[in-house]
Amino acid sequence: MRFVRFAGADQVWFGSNFWSRGGGPFMWHSYDEGLVRSELAAMAAAGLDVTRSFLFWPHAMPEPGRLDEAVIGRYGRFLDLHVELGMRTIPTFLVGHMSGENWDPAWRGDRDLYTDTWLVAQQSSYLSQVARRFVGHPAIVGWLVSNEMPIYGGPARRTDVTAWAQLMVTAIRSGDSLAPVSIGDGAWGQEVTGRNNGFSVRDLAEITDFVGPHVYPMGNDVVRQHLRAAFVCELASVAELPVVLEEFGVTSDFASDEHAADYYRQILHTTLLAGATGWLAWNNTDFDNLPNQDPYRHHPFELHFGLTRVDGSAKPQLHEITAFRALVDRLELTECSRWRSEVALLVPAYVDGPEYWTFEETERTDLLAALEQAYVACREADLGPAFVREPDPVPDGARLVIVPSVKALTAPIWLHLADRAAAGHTVYVSYGLGDSPVQRGPWWTGLEPTFGVRHLLRYGMVEPVLDDIVEVRLLADFGNARAGDRLRFAATGSAGGRSILPVAPVDAEVIAVDQHDRPVLTRKRHGAGQAVLCTLPLEYFAAQTARVNPEETWRLYDLLADEAGVARPVRTGDPRVFVDGLIHRDGREFAWFVNASAESVAVGAHGVDRLSPYDVAVVELPASLIHHPAAARSDAPPPTSIRSEGETP
Repeated sequence: MRFVRFAGADQVWFGSNFWSRGGGPFMWHSYDEGLVRSELAAMAAAGLDVTRSFLFWPHAMPEPGRLDEAVIGRYGRFLDLHVELGMRTIPTFLVGHMSGENWDPAWRGDRDLYTDTWLVAQQSSYLSQVARRFVGHPAIVGWLVSNEMPIYGGPARRTDVTAWAQLMVTAIRSGDSLAPVSIGDGAWGQEVTGRNNGFSVRDLAEITDFVGPHVYPMGNDVVRQHLRAAFVCELASVAELPVVLEEFGVTSDFASDEHAADYYRQILHTTLLAGATGWLAWNNTDFDNLPNQDPYRHHPFELHFGLTRVDGSAKPQLHEITAFRALVDRLELTECSRWRSEVALLVPAYVDGPEYWTFEETERTDLLAALEQAYVACREADLGPAFVREPDPVPDGARLVIVPSVKALTAPIWLHLADRAAAGHTVYVSYGLGDSPVQRGPWWTGLEPTFGVRHLLRYGMVEPVLDDIVEVRLLADFGNARAGDRLRFAATGSAGGRSILPVAPVDAEVIAVDQHDRPVLTRKRHGAGQAVLCTLPLEYFAAQTARVNPEETWRLYDLLADEAGVARPVRTGDPRVFVDGLIHRDGREFAWFVNASAESVAVGAHGVDRLSPYDVAVVELPASLIHHPAAARSDAPPPTSIRSEGETP
């Protein structure tokens, strides 16, 4: 796992984004120190000792080149309160955007935030002056340039955004060269979202110290909804920097108290298992006392994102953070690493490749949707996958490589996958065209030598899947399934996406067929390895379907993992409850049992008898299970982790 490092120590941040209910973004003009003290004390009492705080730019810098000394003085006192209460904070400068509204200094005019040299100089001056003013203050644990700059500044050219960010970080470091710095952009770059807004997680990682996703998913499937933040954290780790969940939360107008608690519990634990090492909820308090003040006047749901109500009483989600913090402290997280992974989930280069590589943005978002559903299915099969980004090579420790519902990979990676199969790995690829009607055909090569089949496509046409339910019948034993066993999948999607790849076997074994006897699963042996082709876009089907999980892709992944000899120290066999864990430096292992369903589920393993809906149990595994050998073929690759070395303490 990767941790933000400051003052010679690895940091684990538990906290919230902070505005006082005495003014929200206007708190520095209506500063009530007694109220602020009580609000901070409530957070500290609940175990939240880090805030993300905001210098409201229009108030902090009312004229070009001049800071408002009264505002800056109040902010200094705010920092002192943190020290008095045993807390720390991460100041955020360019606000900028806040709660659904953009807030410009009165003097900005129509100048571009990224490229107008005079305006960039003003921003730089502001950041460097404040950093110099408060450098070394014991309350400051890091700095953030902005709040959701892709909204405030809008999309721009990647080179312009990166140059602007470099100047901002340089300005901060001219005043404070030691505290960690990040951008505050939400990690909304193309590597995470598939959308090119000019912000690149990779580019910004060259100049920053951590990545801070902002995650507020809207969805149609509860399991995907609860795993979305974990999925984003996995994608954001492309930069190989610590990942801090910089913003997450729910408004009480969108979620009942009990469901808000469920959401927080699931998000906290699943993002930890996805490698996050900091959590800053949005936000500390409700603002029912400010209904006539913008932005709450026109965004009334923003009144109720608080961990506490306007009277200061705790909401259930605050109790979830308290319990989570107590658990993580007991486990000594900075001494822990993630369980080793022997499953590689391949992220196609087309997700964040140059625009000329694809014809429509939907092609990128289709790839990410299928990838997310594959991540869900892996979790349901008790597989904690490691994300491998094309063109990076698949590591030797990956017994199983999963490439879900893919329209396009670059030519070299197709050859590499064939090499991986020849090296003893199990390579699984499923066909998928997605929703784009342009270039309606797979961008594949090496189909016959890798998978042992030839396709029967007609140019510009697809072979439609007309059945609402596809019934897949196994013709041979596979994993722990037997010939004659059946899997069922709901088929949905666009005219192009809802299609099958028609194939004829050349030197492949047909493992399974649909109800029309069309091959669905084929296998070609490559010495000790194998290449498994799925002719249906199973992950795409599920990604297009509401309230679908758990669906039977998890069962297919479970069979593939058995075929590949993937080690799973604990398995539930129930897709509603998934297992993952951490290992302490001293050898102790801890297993998480996460009930992702609205049902009470019997577990009956390691002292976990039953889990209530959306509940989580964490247990220490007995020594006999620690350093377990893989239940693998003798000719399988060695049981090494495929996570990067930076995650091992």
